[in-house]
Amino acid sequence: MVHEPTGEQYYLTSADGRVSAHLTQVGATIRGLTVDGVDAIAPYPLGMPAPAASGTVLVPWPNRIRDGKWSHDGKSYQLWITDPAYTSASHGLLRFMPYTVAEKASDRLTLAATVFPQSGYPFQLDTTVTYALTSDGIEVTHVITNVGADAAPVAVGTHPYFTVGDVPTEDLVLTSPGARVITIDDQLLPVGEVPVDASTDLRRGARLGDVDLNTTYTDLERDADGILRHHLRAPDGRTVTLWQGEGMDYAQVFTTDRYPNRPLAVAIEPMSAVPDAFNSGRGLRWLAPGESWTVSWGVTYSG
Repeated sequence: MVHEPTGEQYYLTSADGRVSAHLTQVGATIRGLTVDGVDAIAPYPLGMPAPAASGTVLVPWPNRIRDGKWSHDGKSYQLWITDPAYTSASHGLLRFMPYTVAEKASDRLTLAATVFPQSGYPFQLDTTVTYALTSDGIEVTHVITNVGADAAPVAVGTHPYFTVGDVPTEDLVLTSPGARVITIDDQLLPVGEVPVDASTDLRRGARLGDVDLNTTYTDLERDADGILRHHLRAPDGRTVTLWQGEGMDYAQVFTTDRYPNRPLAVAIEPMSAVPDAFNSGRGLRWLAPGESWTVSWGVTYSG
């Protein structure tokens, strides 16, 4: 018997049948979202691990930590190097871990996983992620609780890839409100920060076929309701929107030709902290013993 590399598969459907989602046990990934028959999350075939971290929950840090090393209060820590090409610890500690079902209904699923003390991270966290269908998409809520004896450094992100039905990604226009970007070195890690320029400015929209991005955006302007939004628009006006709630203050935009069945794919990654936050502290949250932290993001579609 051949087992699915992403573990158990979970399927949600709204009461009216307009919205459906496909989720997985490993990494608590979102691997499909369809609204009115239009794919908003780029699907990939069964029988393979999540490609390029597709849809994965990134806890207790998103992106990379330089050389897997960090220090605090005079103590030095060494995480496992999980991205040897860039000599870094990448995308947290739960990317390839199985979650358990804490709650399930036809249109809602809560998955839970524990981060246990380990090399470079001697802290213990209970985590949940809840996927709840809405009238036009999905809302995702992360809850992280420090169940250890010491204050624990925590950040969270996720890695969804987006589409608008079968429109080629290169023909989609991405509008995103970041005013500044982090500059990076050969390890793809921060060395500075500058205003956006002609190659990175997405505030008025950019056709994805005309840009090449693996870029962290900062100073993202929120709308009047306090929500931060990115819009992915097809030539016919159909639009997929990623929104980020309070505490999800950064975003990574990543374009790649290494996604199954797509010459070009785009990930828009909501994050609570910048890359290498364990060293810079930027966006990093320290949870006291017993303290919980909740953040949310979501996706909507309009036709």
